[in-house]
Amino acid sequence: MFSLTALLEVILAGRDCLVAGDSCSSDETCSPRLRTLRQCVAGNGSMKLGPGARSQCANAVSALLSSPLNGCQCKRGMKKEKNCLSIYWSLHQSFIHGLNLVESYPYETVHRDYDYVRLASITADSDVGMTTVNRCLDAAKACNVDDVCQKLRTEYVSACIKPTAKSGLCNRPKCNKALRRFFDRVPADYTHELLFCPCTDTACAERRRQTIVPSCSYESAEKPNCITQIKICNTDYVCRSRLAQFQYDCEPSEISANGCKQGNYGACLLAYTGLVGSTITPNYIDNSTSSVAPWCSCSVSWSQREDCDHFLGSFTTNICLQNALMMFGSESDQQPTVSQASMPSPGSSSRETRSTASPQETIETMRNILDTIIPTQALGNELLVGQSTLPSNSFPISASPPSLMLQAALCLLLLLFHLLNNGH
Repeated sequence: MFSLTALLEVILAGRDCLVAGDSCSSDETCSPRLRTLRQCVAGNGSMKLGPGARSQCANAVSALLSSPLNGCQCKRGMKKEKNCLSIYWSLHQSFIHGLNLVESYPYETVHRDYDYVRLASITADSDVGMTTVNRCLDAAKACNVDDVCQKLRTEYVSACIKPTAKSGLCNRPKCNKALRRFFDRVPADYTHELLFCPCTDTACAERRRQTIVPSCSYESAEKPNCITQIKICNTDYVCRSRLAQFQYDCEPSEISANGCKQGNYGACLLAYTGLVGSTITPNYIDNSTSSVAPWCSCSVSWSQREDCDHFLGSFTTNICLQNALMMFGSESDQQPTVSQASMPSPGSSSRETRSTASPQETIETMRNILDTIIPTQALGNELLVGQSTLPSNSFPISASPPSLMLQAALCLLLLLFHLLNNGH
């Protein structure tokens, strides 16, 4: 039996795998079981454990399922994330030996909270009196006035466009690290609008495609085989975890009202951004559609062609991901359950497509912008960096407190007026 104190400690820590691992390591019953299991999942675990390896592994798993390790999770971008994930996978990797566990996923659920008033004040000047809005430009403007967003965005753009002295090419590992830092530390309010803002022309779509500086982080001379990329990903705890989270949160369902088994568009998009900067980084495949996929191919997969097609299809033919991308900006991407997602939201206008811009009331435009998140990249390296350094008359870097307060007040009055007119 594990001590009640250890269990309470894990519960209070939000089921953190680091805490669970410490609790297990200090327990005389749990600790040897964990060591055995780690040998089981190691490449030569069976040799170390001898002929009865499978039985020992099964016993270790059974014992640990009643320990604090079972059900523990990690936070995306946390300190010691790899250490935390190694503890998580020490238990969940046991499927290698045919020991199937209950369905689980490595990261804690993230509840998205939006600062409507603050973001409204940023975009109010350009929105009021307009019938259409370029959300990609509004996204860039909002990122530029947020210190963290602007700083980390400038850092990754710089890392991705700077050639190395030796080869003259970009430093892809450094670029990917900076991208992961950006998408892990900047609130989804900004990163989602940056990646998923709707476009109605190819110039906008190309600017959006350039967001992650694909010439460095995404493309290469030839497309590698997807199976090879998956194998590389699975050797890294973080990449493997991000892929597992994406497969869970973006799992399609034919019987779900919104096409997602988990019923949560926002969680799917968040899991998608978690893959950016990894071996299987996804991006828009061109500037004429909203189709996304990793930079890999299944053309030479031989006996693993089915597995390869299934992986690639989780991006190219995934109804959950496609719906999440299409509906981004509407209130449906915030709804956490299938039943909620299937119900229309009072006062919201529906969009039949994302490629056609329709006139919006000022309040609806504001809410659609604020519903999601931030900046888009411009064409070419100059514009990639320029969005962080544009003159104030194009993308204001700061606003005076009185101006922000007046803009925020105006947005609140508009919202109140809208609700009263609709009988609320």
